[in-house]
Amino acid sequence: MRKMLTGLLAAAWMAAAMAQPLPEVAVGRIERLPPIASTFVDARPVDVWLPAGYSPARRYDVLYMHDGQMLFDASKSWNHQAWDVHLAVDRLVKAGRIPDTIVVGVWNNDKLRHSEYFPEKFLPFVPEPLRQTFIDKALQGRPRADAYLRYVVQELKPAIDARYATRPGREHTFLMGSSMGGLISIYALSEYPQVFGGAACLSTHWVGNSEPNAALPLAAFNYLQAQLPDPATHRLYMDHGTADLDALYAPYQVFVDQIVRDRGYTAAQSRSRVFEGQGHNERAWAARLDEVLPFLLGPR
Repeated sequence: MRKMLTGLLAAAWMAAAMAQPLPEVAVGRIERLPPIASTFVDARPVDVWLPAGYSPARRYDVLYMHDGQMLFDASKSWNHQAWDVHLAVDRLVKAGRIPDTIVVGVWNNDKLRHSEYFPEKFLPFVPEPLRQTFIDKALQGRPRADAYLRYVVQELKPAIDARYATRPGREHTFLMGSSMGGLISIYALSEYPQVFGGAACLSTHWVGNSEPNAALPLAAFNYLQAQLPDPATHRLYMDHGTADLDALYAPYQVFVDQIVRDRGYTAAQSRSRVFEGQGHNERAWAARLDEVLPFLLGPR
């Protein structure tokens, strides 16, 4: 009965989400993919931004972004803010700083967002009883990040590559997200280094929970120390502000930066920035894109 009720609630959420109007953009256009009947996760909207002049005769890099309902149109987001990533991509392509790129905005699954975005393989490094308490309360009873990434890699990416004129190789496929979206981005890069060539992790929520703690960040450190991909073939961008929730992140980010250096990443392969006075919101992340995107997508 509980499984049936959960399925009905997921179907109701999906129907309501798909009924939401498309984001309105000043440049290019948005297409919403037909729902993918996933083996791994609940179906969800996926909004694809295509640049002005998009043509199947050309080939495009692909930037996959989490929290897709927050990317393009502030008038349709819950907090009336958006990344305006399409404006940054358009501007930087015209300036010759990044190649032709399309943006795939994967909507989060509302109440299951934490469960889908918290890296599943961090959990073995979390001691009991905290591990089970965290799973029960924060992850809604079970982790779903590995299933979410299987959806992105095995179902969504093939659909995107079949429908659009992409360059499907690793060196042309990237990830970007903020907060919990930063966690799942660095996790995806580490779990699927053959698929993704780089990740941008803005205001990464290393604390993993609502309060500062040692156990969850330490789990992240232990995982990343063993699993970060080869710096010769990958790029990693990270940052945080100093206000609001971002004020928590500095000590954890310093430790991650050292792990990245120990792995052999150079300044050409990784970047970590601190933005004084900036907080934890879409306007702050939008303001950084002129630095983030050329580092992530620009010529190697």
